[in-house]
Amino acid sequence: MTFKTILAVIGARDAATDVDKAIDLAREHDAHLSVLVVGAALQPVMADYPVAAAWLDQRQKDIDDLLDVHHDAEDRCRKNGISFDIDSMFDDRFILESNIGARAMYADLVLLGNGVRGDRGLRKSVMAGAAFNAGTPLLLLPQTGGASLTPKTVLLAWNSRPEAARAAKAALNMLVAAAVVHVVLVDPDSSYFGNGGEPGADIAAFLARHGVRVMVEQVTSSGRDVEAVLTQHGREIGCDMIVMGAYGHSRLRESIFGGVTASILDACPLPVFLAR
Repeated sequence: MTFKTILAVIGARDAATDVDKAIDLAREHDAHLSVLVVGAALQPVMADYPVAAAWLDQRQKDIDDLLDVHHDAEDRCRKNGISFDIDSMFDDRFILESNIGARAMYADLVLLGNGVRGDRGLRKSVMAGAAFNAGTPLLLLPQTGGASLTPKTVLLAWNSRPEAARAAKAALNMLVAAAVVHVVLVDPDSSYFGNGGEPGADIAAFLARHGVRVMVEQVTSSGRDVEAVLTQHGREIGCDMIVMGAYGHSRLRESIFGGVTASILDACPLPVFLAR
């Protein structure tokens, strides 16, 4: 996949940093950058009617903050001379989800910056809109440092599930260009219905046929969470990006119980490419 339209979803927090990282990625690929500045409107409960002045004041402040981010992002994009468009949206979280999904259908990649990652309600809307509604891959920007769409060392988290396969295929151009791709399986099941007789061999052969320089590594968790194992191993091999499938369980189960995807969203310090 080539990245010619990048949708950056920006919140009110850490906005300048997230916009600058998005601009760098757009310049790297000579891509058009669509910036969507979003905020979730808190709805008054029935007990608040008639609506209190304090609620109205807070709502107006939130809108003003988003407008400030909008204007600053517009200035930054214009000064960098990139192709861009910018819009802002302040609405109920479920309406945001629908609108983000509609915008994501016309993007090759959705960027999720720290301002949105740090707001669980807002990031759920972005993830649901992009991953579930539009099926567009996402790139989680790291808290510190930048991210590149031409990583040299990649960790591909593999579990023989369709989501992982779709992530690998969506990231295939990056994997081909990388110096090395580590296919990492955590506590692999070698049964026929698990990862096969030689876990990782099938995906390694598939990638090798495309010219990917691939290594298969089977890692024991020793009782640790999968996301912690992946993060630590990524650091040990000096990877520039983790590629993984998003939401292997049902959407309802993930929303209630979390899962590896939710934990990666919470804490992973490395750039993460997600697809479902």
